[in-house]
Amino acid sequence: MSVWRTSRPRPELTPGHESVGRDRREPEADPKGDSGRGEAVADIGKSITIKGDLSGDEDLVLDGRIEGRVELSDHHLTIGPNGHIQAELVAREVTINGRVVGNVTATERVEIGASGRLDGDVAAPRLLVQEGAQLNGSVTMKTSPTVAPAKRAAEKGAAPASDRPSKSPPEGPRPSL
Repeated sequence: MSVWRTSRPRPELTPGHESVGRDRREPEADPKGDSGRGEAVADIGKSITIKGDLSGDEDLVLDGRIEGRVELSDHHLTIGPNGHIQAELVAREVTINGRVVGNVTATERVEIGASGRLDGDVAAPRLLVQEGAQLNGSVTMKTSPTVAPAKRAAEKGAAPASDRPSKSPPEGPRPSL
């Protein structure tokens, strides 16, 4: 028996993933078993506490405690069942299986699992709340990030393109088809 042998088996790596001295795994809530893009997934374990801003260019699983802001604009953020998050979350997709206190913004979708709890507002084009999940806050179903420029134009006093008068066809009888 080796001095370095552990009772825990080593995880198998999927193609495209590297071992960097720690276990790397895919988000638990993803039924495909991968991040959907073949990219690496970072994992912050349940014993880790972070205070401040967190950003990155890969998918992330949070099982620890976070206070501040988490931004993964083009990636999937998963809050694991042990995750306790007090932060504003911004990502392409957000899956919540733990506890989140703060607002969540996603460009594609937000999912709150059966064990998840969100105390904050949601802004996303799609929202899935599983039976048993808790959501305390408002929901805004935004279809695209182009809503913001129209809002800014309205605040400056200029009418957005959709509110401007358009040329209408000349009056008179319509041709029959």
